[in-house]
Amino acid sequence: MLRDLLARRAEWPARIADPDAPPSLGLLWREATSLLRALWGRVRAMPPEPNPDSEHPPVMVLPGFLSGDWATKALRGDLRRAGFRCYGWGLGFNRGATADIIERIDTRVQWIIDRTGHAPALVGWSLGGIYAREYAKHHPARVARVVTLGSPFSGSRRANRAWRLYHLIARHPVDNPPIDFHPAPRPEMPTFALWSAHDGVVAVNSARGAPHESDRQVEVDCGHMGFAYAPTSVAAIVKALMEEVAPAA
Repeated sequence: MLRDLLARRAEWPARIADPDAPPSLGLLWREATSLLRALWGRVRAMPPEPNPDSEHPPVMVLPGFLSGDWATKALRGDLRRAGFRCYGWGLGFNRGATADIIERIDTRVQWIIDRTGHAPALVGWSLGGIYAREYAKHHPARVARVVTLGSPFSGSRRANRAWRLYHLIARHPVDNPPIDFHPAPRPEMPTFALWSAHDGVVAVNSARGAPHESDRQVEVDCGHMGFAYAPTSVAAIVKALMEEVAPAA
């Protein structure tokens, strides 16, 4: 009987994770180790990285939920070493969407334009990518391109492991923010969505999106926290910032 049961079990279809469901608790637990590594990379002393002269558009990096420019310090250093003029968002701690978030980002973008003479590319990590996409749709002439890093812009806004914490901290539900967000439609300029099957916070389909929601969907081998420091992520970001994209039809 046991032999027959095992034989039948071998014929069952393999269990496939639902890409729209929040990541497993196992993947979420792995993010704790990545977080410690990421924090060490941010708080340790780092040599100053002067912004290089560059033929590429400047880059503004928008941090994820419950982080700030301190969390993207190493990433910005890596991008500068790759030849990009790179700037933080300069708006402090990201506690969630506010009614004036687009206007506040616009003030920083204008500062970068005044300083460099060029519209910046926006690189947004997690919630920062939602801001980047939405700002780009409000002000398309002021953005060179958009790169999102594990950002939950597609499908259900609860297809992640952070929506309950977001509700608690931001004081509004993720699906009812104090601003009229429509994150899924693709901005006009080249738009890249970096995603990972190892992301312990955001569901695969939410960060990857449908093909029509970005110009490229790029798989990266890292966890959610690793988007801001993993070498594979940095290499993918650099490629996304440099890749030529044909104008949308």
